[in-house]
Amino acid sequence: MLNEFLSVFVVAGQTMLKLVPITIAFGIAFAVLTHWSACNPGNAWWRKREIVTDILYWFIIPLLARFVRIGLMVLGAALLFNIHGEAALNEFYNDGFGPLATLPLWAQALFFVIASDFLTYWTHRAFHRDDLWKYHAIHHSSEDLDWISAARFHPINIFLGTVLVDVALLLAGISPNVMLWVGPFTTATSAMVHANLNWTFGPFKYVLASPVFHRWHHTAPDRGGNSNFAGTFPVWDVLFGTFYMPANEIPDEYGVDDLHFPSGFGAQMMYPFRHLIEEWRARRNRGKPKPV
Repeated sequence: MLNEFLSVFVVAGQTMLKLVPITIAFGIAFAVLTHWSACNPGNAWWRKREIVTDILYWFIIPLLARFVRIGLMVLGAALLFNIHGEAALNEFYNDGFGPLATLPLWAQALFFVIASDFLTYWTHRAFHRDDLWKYHAIHHSSEDLDWISAARFHPINIFLGTVLVDVALLLAGISPNVMLWVGPFTTATSAMVHANLNWTFGPFKYVLASPVFHRWHHTAPDRGGNSNFAGTFPVWDVLFGTFYMPANEIPDEYGVDDLHFPSGFGAQMMYPFRHLIEEWRARRNRGKPKPV
């Protein structure tokens, strides 16, 4: 039990050791790039509103996602393949299994990136529907969209979207070692598409998601907010009729239409459940005796 308890701190420490240098590098790189190629000129990213909220998301959400990913992989191996114990799990997952494991690691990584982007395209569209939007609205709530906004996700959104897709592909036989390549790639591309940059990638705009492509997705629904769902490859939006990049026009307003949307991390965590909280408060108040 003690070893399992200590392993939690080890995993947390490893995650932080990766995030801190990446954050510093991104902060410097995007500060320089934005100085020359800003999409929406204004304050530097470190002076944006709700910067503290975004920093909390940036460090907390990847940590939570990693723990949930590990937990689901252990659970999946036990339920689907009757694999139990640390040694058996390491042997089972290390090099992958089944037909996909016969591919070179680079080919597994390429398959993983393409398949996960296709699957998350559809989960992303699902989160724009009424039942799930209350969770995804957190991601769209940033009015000063910048690279550090990339991790602003409600845990339920990130778990039912990215994490569940990752686990499904790893349980299909892909080696977790692909994350050594895929992890840095997805982190960098996610930060890049959210960055305040006027890049469109010109003729390659259908091949790789650009900052302008994704910034249209963060506008109001009647502008571009119900378009551009792909995280990496816009070809999915082209194929399924959701691609939107008007020529010679730049998106300039972001956020959600809720004027009372909370700005703090804790309040945003509770935002999807606000109706339940309000109903509970109303019931509690109805039960109180009226003052004489």
